[in-house]
Amino acid sequence: MRLAALLSATAIALTAVPFATSAAAQSPDLVAVNGIIDQGLNHSEVMQTAAYLTDRIGGRMTNSPQMRQAEAWTAQQFRDMGLSNVRADPFDFGRGWSVVRSSARMTAPRPLDLRAIPIAWTPSTNGVISGEVIVAPMSTPGDFARWRGKLSGKIVLVSRPNAGSEQTEAPFRRWTAEELAERDIYNMPNHAAPSTDSLRGPDFARQLDAFLQEEGALAWVRMSQRDGGLLHGNGTGYRMDDQRRTPGMELAAEDYRRLARLALTEDAKPSLELMSEVQFHEEDTNAYNILADIPGTSRSGEYVMAGAHLDSWAAADGAVDNAAGSAVVMEAARILRALNVRPKRTIRFALWNGEEQGLWGSLAYVDKYLATRAPLGDATLDALPNNRTWRQRWPIQPRAGHGDLVAYFNLDNGSGKIRGINAEGNVAAAPIFQQWLEPFHAMGAETVSMRTSGATDHVYMQTVGVPGFQFIQDPLDYGARLHHTSIDTYDHMRAEDLRQAAIIMATFLLNAANSDEPLPRMPVPTQPTPTDPFPFQ
Repeated sequence: MRLAALLSATAIALTAVPFATSAAAQSPDLVAVNGIIDQGLNHSEVMQTAAYLTDRIGGRMTNSPQMRQAEAWTAQQFRDMGLSNVRADPFDFGRGWSVVRSSARMTAPRPLDLRAIPIAWTPSTNGVISGEVIVAPMSTPGDFARWRGKLSGKIVLVSRPNAGSEQTEAPFRRWTAEELAERDIYNMPNHAAPSTDSLRGPDFARQLDAFLQEEGALAWVRMSQRDGGLLHGNGTGYRMDDQRRTPGMELAAEDYRRLARLALTEDAKPSLELMSEVQFHEEDTNAYNILADIPGTSRSGEYVMAGAHLDSWAAADGAVDNAAGSAVVMEAARILRALNVRPKRTIRFALWNGEEQGLWGSLAYVDKYLATRAPLGDATLDALPNNRTWRQRWPIQPRAGHGDLVAYFNLDNGSGKIRGINAEGNVAAAPIFQQWLEPFHAMGAETVSMRTSGATDHVYMQTVGVPGFQFIQDPLDYGARLHHTSIDTYDHMRAEDLRQAAIIMATFLLNAANSDEPLPRMPVPTQPTPTDPFPFQ
């Protein structure tokens, strides 16, 4: 169903719901929007902020020295803007990790420097290590038996080589009007019967590390998931009770496949030299969300919020993921402070930490201030990390501040301009967002989609019934070649797009802060009934 038809039906269905119609009837203050546009277009500092986070600080792995620098710098920027109650809000995370230097070189059958990166939270090689290569693809514990007794003293290539992934479409694109219209789909849920089986399986990465240690492997190497010489380096093992012992490296896909082909020959078996010097940082295992406020003048206790994650992976500078979103959030704060707004509700700005490892920072905020969930009642499962069990735990237990957060807006899909917003299935909020976007149709933002979006920091707010929303952005080359890769640098950020995004972010915050009624909420979720009452086993 197209959005216009859906909203028409919704309007009829909601005639008996006065808060929906009264909230929708409030027009944005277009004079204030003029001021926001002037600040955002003619006095923008969004690219200066982005450059400092990327060129100066660089990749911001959670609890790394670079992340500590980013935490301190962004907090000071908020103070210099004149925001109130600027604070670093702690939550338990684990060890930091950073790369000092690394290299990879094929020494036989010919010398060749290779493109490589250490895998996050794996240890150093303690100098240069040399060894023969063995291709031993392993993706489940069932693969271990095949390689038992064959890995001692070897550098183990654990990925199964493929034929490549040459792109057949241009990597850079913007949404067309037709594609945006196709995004307006209400995601119908499919609820399985309650089960904790998925929580009981062991972590394969930890099992692989233990197996390689038992077998005496020198190191393990995986293939990059993208072609084109791109590297990622993502890894696990940051929890204090999960410390890996085998050095790990990622090779560019083309280099990896070359080694795998040579390993099949009889007279040109490859050998490698690897060097990985990394550091672990355990002096403070807390990570910190950076929070700052523009205080409200009325509506005591209520607030609206904008957020983006400040952390990144270490392969590059974390530019489009997500210095872009962080710079937009900070620029929205600067714009509103420059205009000396006095909102009815407090406007809060959040730079989240630990997003890349599982939305840790935003989950910690939800659990601490908004709502928690009952334990499962199984000692083993209740000892698992919070984000592993969160969705399986019922009932939701709202905290005293649950109703105070009336709207949260998130930005985390690269540096593309905002094209609209996902209403997350909230049919009462959708017509309000349509009205708020009207001033920005000429800037390319006019889509209100009923679809839900995932994998970023509004998700846990949605799971407890708090109105959290993710903006729709042009994809550019975010997913094609930048996301988590070794070329995620300032060069790929779009200044005009980020200026537009900051203007819309600031406007949505001011509209939500000043509306007579808060944005309509969805009901607090309860344990769903299985979709299929007659499943076949």
